[in-house]
Amino acid sequence: MLVLADGRFPAGGHAHSGGAEAAVKAGRIRDHRDLAEFCRGRLHTSGLTSASLAAAAAHGLDPLALDEAADARTPSPALRATARKLGRQMMRAARATWPSTALDSLAAARPRGAHQPVVLGLAARSAGLGPEDAAHCAAYESVSGAATAVVRLLSLDPFEATAVLARLAPEMDRVARRAAEAALRGDIDDLPAASAPLLDITAQAHAAWPVRLFAS
Repeated sequence: MLVLADGRFPAGGHAHSGGAEAAVKAGRIRDHRDLAEFCRGRLHTSGLTSASLAAAAAHGLDPLALDEAADARTPSPALRATARKLGRQMMRAARATWPSTALDSLAAARPRGAHQPVVLGLAARSAGLGPEDAAHCAAYESVSGAATAVVRLLSLDPFEATAVLARLAPEMDRVARRAAEAALRGDIDDLPAASAPLLDITAQAHAAWPVRLFAS
């Protein structure tokens, strides 16, 4: 789980800000307090949705059906493209690290990439992890990328950014438990579908920027 959640795992996440770049430009993130609120919002919306998809894949639910469910839960075309690109990159890293027929089958069925949380959950299963482990990885990832990006975008003190993540730990635990509980019920339609409309809107605008530091 530590390897999978490590920011140095070569899955491409370092090139994405999770919407933080657009929020910084719009003036919604100016310091560590704004960062904390932004991360909390991501965690309880898109983070919860991603964590539930990852937990369901780790539990053994059909990854192709989960990929379709991820599409339905991602209204922004830009974010769907980003999720599939990140899924493709994670698939390469996961197959090299924890080879499995399940990963091979999904890679063959989705050559252009499955949604990243689904690949993350399948990678966790291939590594011998359970649904809540996968949900923890997805929940942490939903906020850690934004925190790291804001350090670079605002020259924010990295100690303050790390403290933001540490203070969010109890909420990450609750999100992971909720996601795992939903996954264990075994009904894909019953998985959380929390959304953050402003992230969808700004993702579309960000994708059209001629100059940007992050891919999303």
